[in-house]
Amino acid sequence: MAHIKAGATTKGNRDSMAKRLGVKVYGGQKVKSGGIIIRQTGTKYHPGEGTTLGKDFTIQAITTGLVNFKKRLGKMVVEVLPSKGLGV
Repeated sequence: MAHIKAGATTKGNRDSMAKRLGVKVYGGQKVKSGGIIIRQTGTKYHPGEGTTLGKDFTIQAITTGLVNFKKRLGKMVVEVLPSKGLGV
């Protein structure tokens, strides 16, 4: 009888795939236009100048430049500051 019970307990012993969320490009680093800066669920970080928010809350760069994190009205904002002659 024991072998039947053990089979039943391991039936639901599965886990889901990791989502690979988090910051991909940190402050002061270069990013190209279209590059992913943050993968997140919900808006822990909000898009600022030079960035856009995707439908899955991914923050992407829409301009080439340097990534900058700052607080505005108590919220973390990500922006891309364009810089000339960056050569990204």
